[in-house]
Amino acid sequence: HKYTNISKMARLSLVLLAVLVAVSSAFVPQSATRSVGTTFVPSSQANQAPLFMAESEDMTWEGEYPPSKVLGPIMSKMPSGALGMLSLVFAGICATSIAGSAELQQLPGAFENGAWVKWYYVLGSFMGPLAWGTHVAAWIQRQNGK
Repeated sequence: HKYTNISKMARLSLVLLAVLVAVSSAFVPQSATRSVGTTFVPSSQANQAPLFMAESEDMTWEGEYPPSKVLGPIMSKMPSGALGMLSLVFAGICATSIAGSAELQQLPGAFENGAWVKWYYVLGSFMGPLAWGTHVAAWIQRQNGK
């Protein structure tokens, strides 16, 4: 029993390390990363535009807040009030999940048999980062007058 817990912790540590390495690549400066795109263009279509574009739109900005385009094609069109309400919904789901999980932890033997871990509470706890992200998006939209 003791060795299975150590094995589980080793696997969890490996997964967390892999996630940390994958996420940290998002914070590498643009000059250090290089995107190379290649396109096969038959000779009969040599004068047409390529099918694949390796360049992305520039998302830098001057000033205190970014333009709405940094939010992507869907959220950049949403009004700040709708994003704020969505943020409140996500925060409410997260708080409800945490409260429900805390209530289940009070049951006798809940930690020993894992009865306090429910999939819907785990899923609901992921709404916290979504609430934070949508509230930042609402702020960006408000600053841009949308």
